[in-house]
Formats: sequence, structure tokens, C-alpha cells
Amino acid sequence: MEEDEGFGREERNEEGMEGEEQRRPGREGRGRGVPIKPSYFLQKPVKVGDEVDVTIEAVASKGDGIAKVNGFVVFVKGAKQGESMKVRITDVKARFALAERL
Repeated sequence: MEEDEGFGREERNEEGMEGEEQRRPGREGRGRGVPIKPSYFLQKPVKVGDEVDVTIEAVASKGDGIAKVNGFVVFVKGAKQGESMKVRITDVKARFALAERL
């Protein structure tokens, strides 16, 4: 019987885990392994309902104008590059906001 018990122990790796139980050190509890940047938690320079003056710096691939408020990206539907306008913020995400022209 002792030979059978010893056989099971020899198949384990150095950490004492078998097969699929093996994991890389330091990766426990991190989900998909995608780290969240600290900027995600910073307070945004705009909030829903704010009315701000912006200048469209570029146009996105889907045709929305791209403006920035204190470095924070704001997408304005249907705006053209170079236009200056007042917009109302309709939605705020972690890295950008959506706005409508007033």
C-alpha cells in the first residue's frame, strides 16, 4: 500500500498542485488580468447636465465631433471639426463623455 501513496505524491508539481490547479503566482483574484488604471477613479471634469463651451478638435470614425474639457474627451454628435459651440453633457463614462449641441 505504501507504494500507491508515494506514487500520488510524485505526480504533484513543486507547489503541491496537480494539473489544471496550477496558477501563476500573484494572479489570484484579478479576474481577466486587466489592471484598472488609477485615472478611472479620478473625479471627472464634467457631469451630466453641465453646459460647457467646446471647440471640436477632430471627427471620430462614426462622424461624432471630438472635443476636450480639461483633457477629458467629449463626443458631440454631428459636429464638424473647427466648430465652437455650447453643449450639454448627456452621459459620462470612465474615459469620455457624450454631449448634445444646444
